[in-house]
Amino acid sequence: MKTKVLKRIIIIAVLIYAVYTFISQQKLLNTYTAEADRYNEQIEEAKEIGQELADTKEHLDSKEYIEDVAREKLDMYLPNEKVYIDISK
Repeated sequence: MKTKVLKRIIIIAVLIYAVYTFISQQKLLNTYTAEADRYNEQIEEAKEIGQELADTKEHLDSKEYIEDVAREKLDMYLPNEKVYIDISK
């Protein structure tokens, strides 16, 4: 009689431990999955930035790019170019 009760207690304890371990492992797995998703997003953003930089590098010596930089960053314009300034900004 005592052995049956002891066996049942041991089986119940093992089952409780198994369920607890399963739940804690599932939480840990969810955490790792979320981290992996976040890292994958960062990788995609870095790839996009790298592609933008590669495109800029290809057009770096083009006449159009040089003119755009001169207009936007240096406020330089061609001699006969008309410039319109938006005063509402």
